[in-house]
Amino acid sequence: MEEILEIRDGCNTPGQLLRSLAFARFLKIYKQEFITDLENRSDKHRQEAEHKIDFIKIVSTRDLIKILETSEFEKQGKQEKARELIRFMDGAFHHYRGSGYSRLVRLQNDVVSTGLETTQTVKNKVTDKAQSLADLILETRRQLLDKVNLDQGVRRTPGMDASPNVTAGEISGHYFNYPADYSLLSHIPLTIAADMKTGVDYSTPSNKRARPFYELGHNPLRLKNINVNDWVSVPLQVGASLIITFIHKSRGCIEMEPGLLNLFPFAKIDDITSNRSPDGVFFFGDPNAGEEDLGYYYDNESNLLVGVVPNIDELKYFGYAKKPILTLHNVLAILNGDLPLHCGCTRYIVRFNDNNEPYIAEMLIKADDMGKISLIKQPHDQVTRPIFCGTETGAFACLDGFSEQAKLQMAGREVGYNKNTGSNARQIVPVTEVDELYREDPLDILLYMNNFTLIEFNEKTIMADMHIEDALQHFRLGERVAAGSTQTHRGSKESSYWANPFPLLKDNNGTILHPQLFEKFSENEKGFIGDMNILINRGELKVGVAHSQLMAGVYEGNTDEDLKRCHFNDRDMIEQEGPVRLADDLIDLIKSTALDKRQKLENKNDDISVTIALVGDSRTGKSETAEKMEGILRLQLI
Repeated sequence: MEEILEIRDGCNTPGQLLRSLAFARFLKIYKQEFITDLENRSDKHRQEAEHKIDFIKIVSTRDLIKILETSEFEKQGKQEKARELIRFMDGAFHHYRGSGYSRLVRLQNDVVSTGLETTQTVKNKVTDKAQSLADLILETRRQLLDKVNLDQGVRRTPGMDASPNVTAGEISGHYFNYPADYSLLSHIPLTIAADMKTGVDYSTPSNKRARPFYELGHNPLRLKNINVNDWVSVPLQVGASLIITFIHKSRGCIEMEPGLLNLFPFAKIDDITSNRSPDGVFFFGDPNAGEEDLGYYYDNESNLLVGVVPNIDELKYFGYAKKPILTLHNVLAILNGDLPLHCGCTRYIVRFNDNNEPYIAEMLIKADDMGKISLIKQPHDQVTRPIFCGTETGAFACLDGFSEQAKLQMAGREVGYNKNTGSNARQIVPVTEVDELYREDPLDILLYMNNFTLIEFNEKTIMADMHIEDALQHFRLGERVAAGSTQTHRGSKESSYWANPFPLLKDNNGTILHPQLFEKFSENEKGFIGDMNILINRGELKVGVAHSQLMAGVYEGNTDEDLKRCHFNDRDMIEQEGPVRLADDLIDLIKSTALDKRQKLENKNDDISVTIALVGDSRTGKSETAEKMEGILRLQLI
């Protein structure tokens, strides 16, 4: 497999860096990749390629150390050779910063063995290590260039980020309570804290999901074939589930590591050290798996959900890392009696001015893409309410529908994928905090997101007072117009049961795909309908449909006459204008809901929280509408 660079050495000086095992490995990897590239050149330039190959083969760390520490290469006749060597190494430096992938690793067992360290102190340490290494690499480069008189003119140090792609603080895997049949996994260290390079765009072999991640009749994980040295392990807290994610270190797979770190929160260290067993394990890029092993399996004997994505180029796309993890969460949620929601969920804090007029003071994201609701009896009034819990602190955002202001807000915090491939360019950006994710907030409003129906200009884009059975027909049908990020053609309509194909419980023809899971989901749904209907009758919950019109411009069912009737002049602009109209109506709905909630409070001075879940599949306008609301309310100045 194409190698990545793992750095475990501790270096303080340029001389130590050039003598380190990590540098020797880096030089070996770079030379081999360069030679392989040259060998694939056309016959027309074969002579130049062969000359370069001969030169690369003789490059050694010994010569670089001599240039750095002696005057041997200052002798007449050796100066040009020294410059050629350093120019070659400067290319290696830019390869390291650009298309290479590096991990700086530090073992931090003190977190669990002595209690003298915490995940926060470890995070501070790995950040310091990443910065120190970056500074040392830049200083080594500067000294080498200076030695051969190539460090002339303006120096551009601030733009030269030489930090590793990921700096990881790890603990030994044997501290974790794997089931007996999976004890081999304890030989793989667990990442408990990390610092990573942002503002990076990774290219992966695939750029869309085309295959489902469904239940299998066999365990896809062949443990006896696992090489523990080939895997990175990251324990993730996905909602209430503890899911240990394993990423293969081969190129095309390891690039998923920074994206996942920017998307999901780490598991709590107490869960790792308190003998808690994992709820699920997920393997991305398993070289021992075939196409028939794509999916998940519930190991009843070990009480463990196992998911695998094989090491196949077609599957090397971030969506095949994110969505299977969310699928494991959803399966576990259903089995636990909860209702998973493919949704965006936001808590709005509403305050009142001196005239008792409401205004939205804050927007706090609880979920960008997935969460669950649990029926929990509230201690203050003994009423059972749907409590929402999110899964991700980040967002896997498609840039097609975002404004330039929103893109600017993402800059410097993002991990990107395939920005040069045209449509479906994606970035993972942090959007919320862990504390907000797990606050136990009751839902106030539950809306299905319709992204294709055109709404007359003077009509409301939200129907929030529907009878629950009427509203549920929209949720169960789960219709949307696709953007082309999956196998469905852009502009075509598709549907997925409850807008949630993770996993799809029932197909468009009514065929039940996961019978046992569907039966359990239906049982859960029945319980939710009863309790939610009580809340609707009490005026404490609204259920209905919201129209984002996000894909109405590309929907093949909308004619030009339909667009004109609804005051749209440009099909392409509907993608921007539709969510703005919905955002305006949502703001009105939030304020009116806050007024209703305030009337029931004894203390009228309290802030009012209004929590809204917008249910829909990809590109139905969940994130886009939230971004438009942010722009309208201007709660931040960018």
